[in-house]
Amino acid sequence: MYWFKNILVYRLTKKLDWALDALQNNLAQHQFTSCGSADQSKFGWQSPLSTSELLHFSVGGQILLVAHREEKILPTNVVKETLENRVQELEAAQQRKLKKTEKQALKDDVVATLLMRAFSRHQRTALWIDTTQDLIYIDAASSKRAEDVLALLRKSLGSLPVIPFAFAEELPTTMTNWLLKDELPQWLTCLEEGEFKDLDTGSTIRCKNQDLYEQDIQGHLTTGKVVTKLALDWENHFSFVLNEDASLKRVKFADVVREKNDDILKEDIEQRFDADFVLMTGELSLLMKNLIELLGEKALP
Repeated sequence: MYWFKNILVYRLTKKLDWALDALQNNLAQHQFTSCGSADQSKFGWQSPLSTSELLHFSVGGQILLVAHREEKILPTNVVKETLENRVQELEAAQQRKLKKTEKQALKDDVVATLLMRAFSRHQRTALWIDTTQDLIYIDAASSKRAEDVLALLRKSLGSLPVIPFAFAEELPTTMTNWLLKDELPQWLTCLEEGEFKDLDTGSTIRCKNQDLYEQDIQGHLTTGKVVTKLALDWENHFSFVLNEDASLKRVKFADVVREKNDDILKEDIEQRFDADFVLMTGELSLLMKNLIELLGEKALP
């Protein structure tokens, strides 16, 4: 199962039809295939469930997709050194300087030759579509990686009207008040990690393994710094770092949560996958619901 570790959330700005047969057909047009000898990279959809050929996994209005990227590892310095050697050999043999166009053709040949021997790096990114709440969650630490997956989905569907999710309240202000005014909701527990920034100077203080309610830390807040990252725990179910852009980083589910489905035999791969997916999406959906009720959601443009 793909237990999400870093989460970027996006809001669908209008309802889409998520009919599974049509979705499968659309995804199949961009199914992942491995790199050939001349390919530098490939990007497409793979089956989330190893025992199924379907390019989606769906239960209760929740859809899981997995994007697979393969990239040939071709260091720039290796290409440069190989090319320089080839150029020197040819210029020595022909007793003349190669033209720019000849060097480019030679570089293309060098790259093609090296690609056949290059190792591959594989990257899989899970995307969860909550069709009931019109939200998309992507397990990615960077917006670039998330946007690449959204672009693939947009290409597959023909259109994908989404924007980054944003709360109505400014998170730095809210998180600062949580600590400074002790306004943290009862269903959240502050952990010993945070980041504080001076918006005028840009100076940043990062704390780890430290009580954020102690006098020294509180002093930074009273002098104008705001909280831009805060480590939290939700109902002892999972911990995470809430960022000022509403992303969740370093999500870690508690053992008591992950072990809830341990009574399902390992041989029942699909049943366990189904149960774990329902469990994870249920937990994260409830946290998101609580946060929206508390902070509101920024109005759509």
